[in-house]
Amino acid sequence: MPRTVYFVRHGQTDWNAEGRLQGQADTDLNDTGRAQATRNGELLRGLVGDPAAFDFVSSPLRRTRETMERIRVAIGMAPDGYRLDPRLVEVHFGDWQEHTFAELEASDSGCFARREEDKWNFVPPGEGAESYAILTERIRPVLEEMERDTICVTHGGIIRSIFRLTDTLSPAECAALIVPQDRVLRLRDGRLEWL
Repeated sequence: MPRTVYFVRHGQTDWNAEGRLQGQADTDLNDTGRAQATRNGELLRGLVGDPAAFDFVSSPLRRTRETMERIRVAIGMAPDGYRLDPRLVEVHFGDWQEHTFAELEASDSGCFARREEDKWNFVPPGEGAESYAILTERIRPVLEEMERDTICVTHGGIIRSIFRLTDTLSPAECAALIVPQDRVLRLRDGRLEWL
C-alpha cells in the first residue's frame, strides 16, 4: 500500500442534479461540477507538497477526466500526464442507467424497496449490471497495485467500495454512504479521512 492516496469523486453533472442514475453512461460536468473540481484541486495543491512525486490515475469517463484535468491545472501541472484505468469506472446499473428512481418505480413498482432490502448485494436487471459487492472485487486489485502516493479521480460507487476494502464501514453503511463531490478523501496508513 502507498503512504497516501487522495480519492476525488468527479464533479457534479446535470444527471447528478436530476437524480438520474449514470453508472457507466458517459456524461459531462456542469458548471457546478467544474467549480467543484477546481476547488478540490486547490485543496490538493496545499496538501501534496511536490505533485511530481505523485501518480495520477482516473476513470476513463469524460466527467472524471475533466475533473482530473481541472485538478492538475489547479495544482500547477499540465492537464495531461495522468493515466486511465478502466477498472475505476462507476458501478454498472444495467437497465436502470439513464433513469431516475421515479421513472423506474413507474415502470416497476417496488423496485426501490427491493434494492433497499440489501443494497450492497443488489444487482439491477440488465446485461453487465453489478452490485456494490461485485464492484468492490473489481477494484480491489487497483488499490493493491498502487505503489506510489496517488491522486485518484473516480466515482461514488468506487469510493463506497474503498470504505469497505479498508474495513472502515459495514456493507450496509457503505451502500448508504453519501459521497460528496466537493471534498477529498484521504487514505493514509489504512485510515480514511474526509478533507
